[in-house]
Amino acid sequence: MSAPQLVVHRDKDLMAQAAAARLITKIVDAQASRGHASVVLTGGRNGNGLLAALAAAPARDAIDWGRIDLWWGDERFLPEGDPERNVTQAREALLDSVPVDPKRVHAMPASDGPYGADVEAAAEAYAEELARAADPENHGPVPTFDVLMLGVGPDTHVASLFPELPAVRETERTVVGVRGAPKPPPTRVTLTLPAIRAAREVWLLAAGEDKAQAAAIALSGAGEIQAPAAGARGRSRTLWLLDSAAASQLPRSLYPPASP
Repeated sequence: MSAPQLVVHRDKDLMAQAAAARLITKIVDAQASRGHASVVLTGGRNGNGLLAALAAAPARDAIDWGRIDLWWGDERFLPEGDPERNVTQAREALLDSVPVDPKRVHAMPASDGPYGADVEAAAEAYAEELARAADPENHGPVPTFDVLMLGVGPDTHVASLFPELPAVRETERTVVGVRGAPKPPPTRVTLTLPAIRAAREVWLLAAGEDKAQAAAIALSGAGEIQAPAAGARGRSRTLWLLDSAAASQLPRSLYPPASP
């Protein structure tokens, strides 16, 4: 797994814009080299801020939206169309304004879908969908995502992997159901660390003073059970994208001067 690299921006808006530009470049490069790209989206204010910045970027048209697979790192197990679902927010921020192929938008199951209230069955179904999309060269049960993005919570959670809860301890399954999450809603579906670590690049997004302590803990050598963000690593690159507020508790030696 790759060692974390840090990029610090002056504020959250610049961070979102720069991350969107970085993502466009990564997707275009992947499509040029392999004909398609695979990206895992994240929700929350930073994830949605990035998607909104991508929607507003003129360079978004450089992406062939028909040749990209979109996945999610986690989802709130709520009815289809619920405004709190990550996929609902992603559609509003970006997906409804670009010509994505609906068959390549891989939303996690909703609580009123074919699995009803059985979150474990929903998680298993998403794991099976990932496995079907994996190519033989991926050497595993999930695709080798080009970029997997994660928001970092104030408690160091990523996706719906919360400190000390069973999901963060999972070492074999790629997707699990979560019950009793400390952040509402309590029932969720999430990728596990083994699935996250299949990505070529993992990007962790953190902006705001409320993320400063989490970033400091995760980057200080904490264990992944106590600080799940510490366990989120990409195969070739692990990139922390922060604003100056989120980086305010980090030792200056850990990160370069603020980027524009």
